[in-house]
Amino acid sequence: MERRLLPIKLDNYRPLRDIVFENLREAIITGVLRPGERLMEIQLAEEMGVSRTPVREAIRKLELEGFVVMVPRKGAYVSNISVKDITDVFELRAALESLAAGLAAQRITEDETEQMERLLVKTMSCFEEDNLNDLVETDIDFHDMVYRASRNQRLVQIINNLREQLRRFRTTSLSHPGRMREAWEEHRKLVEAIADRNVTLAQSLAWEHIENAENSMLEAMGVVKQKLQS
Repeated sequence: MERRLLPIKLDNYRPLRDIVFENLREAIITGVLRPGERLMEIQLAEEMGVSRTPVREAIRKLELEGFVVMVPRKGAYVSNISVKDITDVFELRAALESLAAGLAAQRITEDETEQMERLLVKTMSCFEEDNLNDLVETDIDFHDMVYRASRNQRLVQIINNLREQLRRFRTTSLSHPGRMREAWEEHRKLVEAIADRNVTLAQSLAWEHIENAENSMLEAMGVVKQKLQS
């Protein structure tokens, strides 16, 4: 049997079921466990070096979060990402990111602006090294900085509720040919607009950035975006 999942490292302060859950969720987000793949409790337990009980509990929790679907008399499968799922999430994200960018343009500090500039440099390094994993993490850090600079905790909480779904989408979107460099250029323009306190431009650029990310995601799946009819 080919081992794909890393053995579990015990943490004295956390329940084993939580560690197994996070390990499986990470495998789904990064594509180690692919959409439509059946999740075999025995196999997963052997790969991670645990019993079936925490694996079964983790799969139930993954189902509640939408990462797994249970098929009667067949078992658990990694959920497929539908076009409707993607458009729903990106519509919401575009509105929230645009709002956050506009607020950040009004409220960002000089120190936060410098941190965003540093993240641009780090992103370029990830791009040049063709390091997708680090690029995804740096992309998350960049957008988190925009959220924090908005000084709206409720907005941050709403976006955080989408965090894991967005991470799953990010990996697919950023892996699409040419998207890494495009995203970096979009980030650069957004930083300039926020630093210049240009609220309208920051909102527009943030919205465009998320739309481009959605289009990249759909192209990676071989889907052409269709305008929804009202």
